[in-house]
Amino acid sequence: MKPIALAANRFPRFYRGGSAIDELRGGAHGAGGAFSPEDWVGSTTSAFGSAGDGLTRLEDGRTLREAIRSDPEGFLGPRHAEAYGDDPALLVKLLHAGERLPVHCHPDRDFARRHLGCPWGKTEAWVIVGGDGPDPVVHLGFREDMDPGRLAGLVEAQRVEAMLAALNAVPVAAGDTVLVPAGMPHAIGQGVLLVELQEPTDFSVLLEWEGFAIDGRAEGHLGLGFDLALGCVDRAGWSPARLDRLRGGRGPVRPGAERLFPAEADPFFRAERLRPDQAVSLEPAFSILVVTEGSGRLETGGGSLGLGRGDTVLVPFAAGPGAVRGRLEAVRCLPPDPDAGGAR
Repeated sequence: MKPIALAANRFPRFYRGGSAIDELRGGAHGAGGAFSPEDWVGSTTSAFGSAGDGLTRLEDGRTLREAIRSDPEGFLGPRHAEAYGDDPALLVKLLHAGERLPVHCHPDRDFARRHLGCPWGKTEAWVIVGGDGPDPVVHLGFREDMDPGRLAGLVEAQRVEAMLAALNAVPVAAGDTVLVPAGMPHAIGQGVLLVELQEPTDFSVLLEWEGFAIDGRAEGHLGLGFDLALGCVDRAGWSPARLDRLRGGRGPVRPGAERLFPAEADPFFRAERLRPDQAVSLEPAFSILVVTEGSGRLETGGGSLGLGRGDTVLVPFAAGPGAVRGRLEAVRCLPPDPDAGGAR
């Protein structure tokens, strides 16, 4: 099987953004104009409430979901297929916040199984690519334990300033990484461009919606009502030391490759930053490459493909072992490790 160069896959969302994705990808403008802040890369996941938005479509007209179902071992590999069937168990996005995102959170797997009939929650992680604002920042976790009654009151009254003041404000810069466990309230600051890896769902509980193009009272609780939906929020306090554990990688794994997230991410997804000196080797694996700088080539048993800044490429397992060469930087996004407790 050959690596597959992926076209942009964008559709309207309720918040502004996307211009930095346009620039990165060389003018692949989103269908929603100023409301195209996300590019779903190699996606078999559809947007919440939609049958088709979000699904990657291949040149032959099939969705990627259909293609993988026709050959799960070829795309995903036998170990992955044994653990997860024909589900890649991964969603990758490019995301550019043209405005600060609203404060929100995502349910974990246990909550999703019990209340949404889904085996996946939405733990996610970010690889910061850059930003077009003066002081890029993200908001992560409550600074102190949050009383459930107070949280419900802040959400009901939409007391946004008080809500933001209760969260940790964390400056970020290009190259930084952040693991965001399911349940953690968070918001990405204006101007931040990132590669996001996450579990394959579009589940979000909005804690804030005032001033955004969405009716949060009707659409912000996954159809569960806020009394139940707010039960998925992690109300524990996150100290600076505790947050630091979410921001560290594990260093080099082989020449030209470093592992980006702590071990706690492995049951959900894995990622490597590739910076080839001469070449960096790739073992056979389903993966998605996002080239953030430079140019070079991807070489596998299935063929060779030129790489340039902004390119996104799906590498099937059956492409075999390979290598990336050139003066470039790329994020290699991988599904969960079945041996790390990620199997359903």
